[in-house]
Order: sequence, then structure tokens, then C-alpha cells
Amino acid sequence: MSHVRYAAPPAQGWDIHCHTVFSDGTETPGTLVEQARLLGLHGVAIADHDTTAGWREARAAARKAGLPLLLGTEITAVDDDVSVHMLAFRYDPANTRISDMFAGTRAARLRRTKRMVERLTEDYPITWGDVLAQVKEGERTTIGRPHIADALVAAGVYRTRSDAFADAVSAASKYYIPTPSPSTHEVIAAVKDAGGVVVVAHAGDPRRNRRLLSDAQLNALIDDGLDGLEVWHRGNPPEQRERLLAIASRHDLLVTGGSDWHGKGKPNALGENLTDDDTVREIMRRGVDSGSRF
Repeated sequence: MSHVRYAAPPAQGWDIHCHTVFSDGTETPGTLVEQARLLGLHGVAIADHDTTAGWREARAAARKAGLPLLLGTEITAVDDDVSVHMLAFRYDPANTRISDMFAGTRAARLRRTKRMVERLTEDYPITWGDVLAQVKEGERTTIGRPHIADALVAAGVYRTRSDAFADAVSAASKYYIPTPSPSTHEVIAAVKDAGGVVVVAHAGDPRRNRRLLSDAQLNALIDDGLDGLEVWHRGNPPEQRERLLAIASRHDLLVTGGSDWHGKGKPNALGENLTDDDTVREIMRRGVDSGSRF
């Protein structure tokens, strides 16, 4: 079957790129599910950063609402100095390889975030305690730059999280420290070892990286077992969507879409970009029943 089914984002389907309070979103998994139901989405996925901590709550909410749910994670990775986010779905969360990778990344994120706050406190009225005050689920939360941004907003430095990201929390600011991350190839190996499906998120977004993943880099990931590309994302401009669709067509990859919803943390609207039902069914078929442990 060809997985390149649309020259434009699907008008109906699933939003499979959503974040909650278990990483850098502002809403609970229950709120995510309820809002998706009210919007008439066919289903929704939870994809918090480098964690499965919200899966149990999301599954309980989906059962109560009668809404289909896809369990996933957005994994932080690097490929030759290019920061890459990878969406992993339908994998075994008890797999040692992937759970150890998440634990290592979250610990590295925490150390890096503390170091950034140390730099910021020289010029801004925030402390590490102010950042922790923005964390909704304690140690179960993947802590990062969004929580620094929220602390700066709470201190009155910026009006919104987006304003903070455009300035002091930007990757171009003097306070920025990169997150030590596994390679894209290590991520694919771990997800496949756990029986899952892996998609490169917003691969054509020039605002995230000065240099995007090249065709050669994507081809190497495809050789490793990459399943798909997130084409329908607000960050991918038209010319990048065309490029990604062409690559997906050549290699018969899954084409996905998602809002990258963060609740009030970003302007992205739930359901603004979707994945069609056939593609979600294929993700379900390829992966394992990751929810059976919840």
C-alpha cells in the first residue's frame, strides 16, 4: 500500500502529537482526551518528551470517554549536530533498552536545565525553586526549557512562554546549553527493540535548526528502519512538505500529522494537523499492544 495518500493535510482523523503536564504541556492527559472528544477527533495520542509517565492516566481517561488512544513518546535525539525529535508509538514500555535511554535523557535534561538556570539567575529574577514551581507532576515530569520559560513569565519578565523562547530561552541565547541526547540511530534501534513504530517529527522546520536533516541523513535513518515522517506540522513550510512527501513516496514511508499541542504552552491548536485513519491503523498493526501493561 502507498502511505502517501494526501497532497494536503487530512480534514479528519487523529492528532498524534500531543503533550501534557508529564512533560512541557499545561494540561492533564484527561483534559487532552476530553478536548479531543469534544472536537470530534477520531482518536488522539499522548507523546510527552522522553517518558511514559502519563500513559496510565491517558488510558483511563480514554476508556472513560470512549475515545481511541495511541500511546507514544517524543524522543530527543541528535544527528551530526542536528537536534531531532522522533515520535515513537506502540512499543513495550518495560523494554530495558528504551526505559534506560529515557532515564538517561531525563537525568541529562535535569542537569542541563539547572545549569541554564544558574546562568539566567545572573541577569533575571528567577531561582531553581521558581522553575520547580512550574512542574506539575514532580519527579514524573520531564523538566526542560519550557519550565524555565514559565518561571520567567511568572516573574513578569515575559508575557508568554513563546516570548521567552524567542529571547532568553532561545537556542541562540547566551544562556542556552544543548541537551545531551542519544543519536537518531540509537533511538531507532531502541524503539525497534521494544517492538515500536518510529517517525521523525517536524523534520522540515527551519525554526528549530539552522541546518535541517539532509536527504542523505534521512536515507540513513530509513535504512535503519525508520517508519515515517511527520509532514503535516505547522513548522514545516510548503517547500519542506513537498520534499518530505517526495522522500516518503520514494521509500513508501508513513506520512503523519499532528498539532504538537501543549495546551496553553503554545499557540498550536489541538487537531490543527491530523493523521488519517488508514495510517493510524498501520501504526497499530506494526507496533505491539503497549497499553496492555496499564
